[in-house]
Formats: sequence, structure tokens, C-alpha cells
Amino acid sequence: MNRLTKNLMLALIAGLTTQLAVAAANVATVNGKAIPQAYADALLALQKAKGAPDSNQLRGEVREALVKREILLQAAAKSGIDKKAEVATQMEMAQQSVLINAYLQSFVASNEVTDAQVRATYDEIKSRTGDTEYKVSHILVEDEAGARALIAKLKAGEKFDELAKAHSKDPGSKDKGGELGWSNPGMYVPTFSEAMVKLAKGQMTTEPVKSNFGFHIIKVDDTRTADLLKPFEELAPQLKQRLQAQRVEQHILELRTAAKVE
Repeated sequence: MNRLTKNLMLALIAGLTTQLAVAAANVATVNGKAIPQAYADALLALQKAKGAPDSNQLRGEVREALVKREILLQAAAKSGIDKKAEVATQMEMAQQSVLINAYLQSFVASNEVTDAQVRATYDEIKSRTGDTEYKVSHILVEDEAGARALIAKLKAGEKFDELAKAHSKDPGSKDKGGELGWSNPGMYVPTFSEAMVKLAKGQMTTEPVKSNFGFHIIKVDDTRTADLLKPFEELAPQLKQRLQAQRVEQHILELRTAAKVE
């Protein structure tokens, strides 16, 4: 074999090897469009995080889901629907949501709540827990003026749950008319619980209650004799989640304060 022929053969082998490597990096192709293996890995990791065992069946289902997804994407692009202004806006906002979630996950990972902090919170709750549980609702707004305006509406006879659904900034209770359910005073931030325990059944705060989340209007729907505080081991996961959420909320508040908004 002369040198030219040998070089051509080596180039052919190298090109074939590269093509095989690229093919291995793709989970499938649909109408010539490659679906990267990274997509399958991400979806597989998501399913495993939900408790699904890794198996050939799961991998096959993931591959089929991605193939159908790509088919629909191509159909959508062919229809031109992605050129519509409202669709483009939704796509941009969805992309922003992914970025925001990734940022918050990174923040949580680098600002993890320690076991010692969870224990300290439990001990504080234990010291503040009385023998009464409260079923409460609240409306959370960003500023004191907004809270006072809502208090005026409540005094004028407007319904608490309807105002909560319309104005509350708490995503966890807004759609339930502000209802937070049953809890003991120690499960809330101090300013909230201090205002709450002063209320009788059916009463609400007539002054805005300030916390690191904003301004609250609190209403006590009912009271009952409390069970004993659950053991630390049972409450620890819930407390850790709550502390982490408070840390994220505080970080967002700090960013909001530092931002120049016009």
C-alpha cells in the first residue's frame, strides 16, 4: 500500500470513528434531526429522582417520549405557530423560568440549612409552643399601605377569602382563600405568631403585621387544644424545608431591595 492510499484509509477510518462517536451521543434522529443523548440522560435522571428504577424499559420509554416530543416540535415549527407573538413570549418566559429555577437550586445547594440550625429552630418552637392550636387564614401583601387598604375593605364587609384570592402574594394559600390550616404558634415567624395568639376565634388583626415576607392580615378561624409537639426526628424534614424556603425568600428580598426598579 503506497503512502497516499494509506493516508486516505487513515482519514476514512478517522472520519468513520467521528461519525460513530456523534451517533453514540444521540439517542435518536427524527427526519434527520438528532436528539442528543443529554436529553435522555436529563429525563432519565428526573424519572429516577421520582423513584423509578433504572431499566431497559424505562430507557425505551424515555427514548420514545423524546421522539414524540421532537415530532411535535417539528410539526409546530412547520405550522409557523412559533412565530406568533404570544407563543414567542410564552417560550421566552418558559426559558427564563428554567434559568431562575437553576439559579435557585444553585443558591440552595451553596446555602444549605445545617442540622444544628434545624435543631435550634425546633428547640425555639418547643419553648414557644403553648397548649392551643390555631386554624388561621392570612392575606400577604408587599407594602403596609396595601394591607391597610384591604383591612378597610374587610371592615366594610368584604369577604376575607375573596380578597385573599384576589390580592394575596402567598402562592401556598392564595387559591385557598388564605387558609393556612391548623398549626401551633411556634410554627410561624415570631411577629406572626405573637399577633395570632392575641386573637379570639373569628377575629382578625386590625393593623398590618410585618414579617420578612411582607405585611400580613391574620384571621383566626378556629382554635383547639393542641397535641404535644411531635418528636424532633419527625419534624426535622419539615423544619429544614421551611428554613430553606425562608432563606430563599430573604435572598429574593435582598435582591429586590438592591435592584434599581423604575
